[in-house]
Amino acid sequence: MGLLERCEELFKTSNLYEVLGVNKEASDADVRRAYYKVSLQVHPDRAQGDELATEKFQALGKVYEVLKDKDQRAIYDEQGIVDEESDCLDQDRNWEEYWRLLFPKISLADIQEFEKKYKGTAEEKEDLSRLYTQHEGDMDQIMAAALFAEDDEEPRIRGILQDLVDAEELPAYKAFTHESAKKRSSRKRRAQKEREEAEELQKEMGISSNDSLEALIKRRQKSSEHGFNSLIAGLEAKYCQSGSKGSSKRKGKK
Repeated sequence: MGLLERCEELFKTSNLYEVLGVNKEASDADVRRAYYKVSLQVHPDRAQGDELATEKFQALGKVYEVLKDKDQRAIYDEQGIVDEESDCLDQDRNWEEYWRLLFPKISLADIQEFEKKYKGTAEEKEDLSRLYTQHEGDMDQIMAAALFAEDDEEPRIRGILQDLVDAEELPAYKAFTHESAKKRSSRKRRAQKEREEAEELQKEMGISSNDSLEALIKRRQKSSEHGFNSLIAGLEAKYCQSGSKGSSKRKGKK
């Protein structure tokens, strides 16, 4: 199966720009940043089924490879096709390792600083709008994928989306407008349990705000503690973004 067909199957669109949530005029920096953000949302450690997450993660790596390559992107833009024989789409490439090489170390302190600057911005609204459309108003999936979406942030996030629906800037999906109280309550209980487990694991593993995510990941790989994978994957997917603090550290999903 070719990349375009695979994207249609996994992301419900064969448009490579839509997969990353950018437009055709996006700069190389925009494409890189979008790849970082979206790949964090579907990281293989995320709780959506490792096999599916891995398939999405690999597909995103290939999408990025096509759009970052000047010649490949030109062919795609002009003809709507992808050169499946290109070396950049090597089926045997370790996409996790490749992803780690692309992005700098990010500390939790960096992430917390970015959180303060991100909330309430046009960028956040745009990200939430994209997730709302992608998941057709399903708040379970929106809250799982949105940046800094702890359960106590749900009223604020729902309010942003409701305003956009009321203004007819977003469609009124029934899953959003008629979500049951039972489903909301279940999501809140699940989030509370996950937070308590994360806090306990952070204490046990001695995680500090000065630790880099790379260091934490290495410790995760050596750990057999139940749930530690989910904790670090959650930190990555909610709190990490690439961007520019010069060419080194920067922002901090998932």
